[in-house]
Amino acid sequence: MDRKDEMRIATTEDWLFCPEPNPTAKLRLACFPYAGGRSSVFSDWHRYLPPEIELCCVQLPGRDAKRFDPPFTHFASLISALAQGLRATSGIPVAFFGHSMGALIIFELAREFRRQRLPGPVHLFVSGHRGPQCSDPEEPIHNLPDGQFVHELQRRYGETEDFLQSPELVELFLPLLRADFSVCETYRYRWEEPLDCPISAFGGSQDRKVTRHHLLTWRMHTRGPFNLRIFPGDHFYLRNTKVPLLQALSRQLTQIIRGVPHKHAD
Repeated sequence: MDRKDEMRIATTEDWLFCPEPNPTAKLRLACFPYAGGRSSVFSDWHRYLPPEIELCCVQLPGRDAKRFDPPFTHFASLISALAQGLRATSGIPVAFFGHSMGALIIFELAREFRRQRLPGPVHLFVSGHRGPQCSDPEEPIHNLPDGQFVHELQRRYGETEDFLQSPELVELFLPLLRADFSVCETYRYRWEEPLDCPISAFGGSQDRKVTRHHLLTWRMHTRGPFNLRIFPGDHFYLRNTKVPLLQALSRQLTQIIRGVPHKHAD
């Protein structure tokens, strides 16, 4: 663990941003971004969700309200900080949604809560990431020179953030992207018992990095029901398929609130 990351674990706060606070909510949906992503990725999702749901966007260091905090560069220290920062924010049941890097984070955060015997999420929605036990066959990229780093991002993930087309914005945002990729590339999976909460895996039909087969590998990580749903689009399908995605999320969240048994869908 990086020493600077270790020293910051005890001082991180303000992890959640709720665009529309809902004191009467019966369930909270906490959304975790992809590498380089900000809470604005999810900030309008509350408009599409049932009124019983409170949307909360997780703000990682280096962006949003925490933009002046240096981003984490090691996975283990980020999970330790998140577990400490979010342990007192529950009050009502919470479900986790995470895309790409966010999917890996919510899985390990759920396991960390279990290790600490804290209330964990009632459901994991993992999106755009292979099962954590499946290693990435490609080489790490976070230490590549700028030009090669950007080229690899575009080759692996297709259309990436617009700022990668602007040299000025690349210079501004590249350190955050490098840090996030360092977080992902320092991750090491360790076997533990499956989680008790259900897992739903989502992905894009044209995703070159994460195929349907990769998404199915999440099945082994839950003792509960497992659900798979493929949407049109590439790795960042959630940008252009937001309404169908949120309709599917809303149906499952409503079932959780009503205590309806989870049904398999494929």
